[in-house]
Amino acid sequence: MSKMANILGLRIHQRLPVLASVYPCSASYNATCAIGSIHSLSKALKKWTSGGAKAPRRLILGLGVSFWTQYMNMAGSVGGNSFIASARQKGAVEEILKNVEWPEQFPFKEEDFQRYDESPDTLFYEAPRLVTHIDDPAIAALTKYYSKVFPPSNTPGISILDMCSSWVSHFPSGYKQDRIVGLGMNVEELKRNPVLTEYAVQDLNLNPKLPFEDNSFDVITNVVSVDYLTKPLDVFKEMGRILKPGGLAIMSFSNRCFWTKAISIWTSTGDSDHALIVGSYFHFAGGFEPPQAVDISPNPGRSDPMYIVYSRKVSTA
Repeated sequence: MSKMANILGLRIHQRLPVLASVYPCSASYNATCAIGSIHSLSKALKKWTSGGAKAPRRLILGLGVSFWTQYMNMAGSVGGNSFIASARQKGAVEEILKNVEWPEQFPFKEEDFQRYDESPDTLFYEAPRLVTHIDDPAIAALTKYYSKVFPPSNTPGISILDMCSSWVSHFPSGYKQDRIVGLGMNVEELKRNPVLTEYAVQDLNLNPKLPFEDNSFDVITNVVSVDYLTKPLDVFKEMGRILKPGGLAIMSFSNRCFWTKAISIWTSTGDSDHALIVGSYFHFAGGFEPPQAVDISPNPGRSDPMYIVYSRKVSTA
């Protein structure tokens, strides 16, 4: 088994101009179904680490937006304009971050974080969306996970940041702390979130610096939004700055997204690949323990999958 065995699941194919280029695979497939040629990241990493060629870029194929609009209408969505980004790769997600031997440098390029729709995010999120973007079983699974890992309700001195927050955070029913902050894009959504004690509006793709003091939060959550970050390393470094030593960061995601706003590397890859991508953010941001992945999908193949990649800020001596 090669040193990069844990990275074989990640596939980068030659680049469409940020157009989401993934078909929804059937549950019987254990690979990402993608348009065009597919190249494993492990091969690319070997080239990078040996000073070889750069990663291949996606070929421009003759598929227009009308094709994807028609496809999305057939695929259906939860809560509006989301679509299935890729099929679940059963059993792969929890293994993908075990014993990873990371390359020396961050393996992704600027173009991997481009989107099909590069218009201002403030316009996209201008109107409140009072909907949920995953189905009820997935929400219940996430809430159950939170109930296991969160500090007990009403613990003195606990502060939580819900990053990329909305009108609902999926925290356990009745959960309270002295400080629960929501950072999001739409003020009307944030006002309606009953768990928040305060909120702030900020576009992290324009300004990734988090407006909080060092070592001020015990937990940071991010629900089905990590795939929209175009400056993830900057954001994760900021997360490390504002977390208290030993603080917990929980990134949750499914296989649905607003495809025009999700980053190219996300729409080009599958579920286990997504866990590896998020894990790389923790690793290359620095200051975090080795990230771990958990598959909390409640009904594989029958409801939305749900995945967690989490890490803790390293504790100071």
